[in-house]
Amino acid sequence: MKFHVNRDVFSEAVSFVVKLLPQRNPQPILAGVLIEASAEGLSLAAFDYEASARTTIEATVDEPGTILVHGRLLSDIASRLPNAPIQIEVDEDGGILLTCGSARFTLASMPVQEYPAIPEVTGDSGLVPSEDFATAIAQVAFAASRDDVTPVLTGVQLEVSGTTLSLVATDRYRVALREIPWDGGSTASDESTTALVPARTLTEVGKTFAHGADISIAFSGSGDREIIAFTAGNKTVTSLLIKGNFPPVRRLFPEQTEHHAVVNTAELAEAVRRVSLVLDRSAPLRFTFTADSVSMDASGTEQARATESVDATLLGGDEVTLGLNPQYLLESLGAVKSEFVRITFTSSDNANKLSPVLITPQTSVDRAGSDSFRYLLQPNLLLR
Repeated sequence: MKFHVNRDVFSEAVSFVVKLLPQRNPQPILAGVLIEASAEGLSLAAFDYEASARTTIEATVDEPGTILVHGRLLSDIASRLPNAPIQIEVDEDGGILLTCGSARFTLASMPVQEYPAIPEVTGDSGLVPSEDFATAIAQVAFAASRDDVTPVLTGVQLEVSGTTLSLVATDRYRVALREIPWDGGSTASDESTTALVPARTLTEVGKTFAHGADISIAFSGSGDREIIAFTAGNKTVTSLLIKGNFPPVRRLFPEQTEHHAVVNTAELAEAVRRVSLVLDRSAPLRFTFTADSVSMDASGTEQARATESVDATLLGGDEVTLGLNPQYLLESLGAVKSEFVRITFTSSDNANKLSPVLITPQTSVDRAGSDSFRYLLQPNLLLR
């Protein structure tokens, strides 16, 4: 095998396919990148049985063939090569010789025959706007659990219903929900389709495809090998779906109530960051919402204490005092993507249980924003 390729194009392609691979893989063969050279150009792929990434690029192929080479090492080398075309060929001993300008590297080849087959997706598909999808992932994925004890909570639930794609994530203490347009084309169906995708994989998909063309999302497989594929341009990422029943968290979202406060998003976020500096890591921050302000009160170790208040407008009810996890609140404020935020105080039939607060975008003090993003946060008990 022998080919010539543009340095920047090749470096970007290798970086893309290795991005989803774990830093440490128990099977050395899965650390490889599969490179196939043919008359159509180069195909690069990586797969670890759970996620795969594949891309095609233009190249001048002198001798077609297939090689398997350590992915992260190749990515590191490609990113530091001089500004000149890259030539890669297989030498007489079966090693891989990479030449770029005056730089020469000899790399060990890995056994291609032992590499698993890259999954193919042939199921129903639809299109979503790339920027909307990337934004939606960023607004939701952070709410997924990072505890592998409950695998279903480490994923983001994608649900297609009619012309809408919903993304939902929860870690039991909060729920994030975002809806975006879905174009099912000629295969559009009234039946809903769901897929539970690992949050880590979905986050990388959002970063990779954020500024490209529309993203095609396809569902395929059955049983224990259900997969989902995301394709835009010459890049495709597939992911094995998480098995299990995602909790029915949609029913937790209450009907909008009139008891709510409207606060400037940036002002509230800055105040929360300052006041929470004195808090112990897991301690809640005390909030008191009054007719014209929201005040924050934090007491920490070594007799440290902080208070601050910002302007707010409280409507439809009495003054409210509650405790909230400051980090969870800050993440929601970063996700609303609006100048103001509405914090709605919900009610519960259980007098012994704290009711969650509903956080949504607010265009101005008196005008609600889009309801396509909603965030439910469970308050913490205050001990004083």
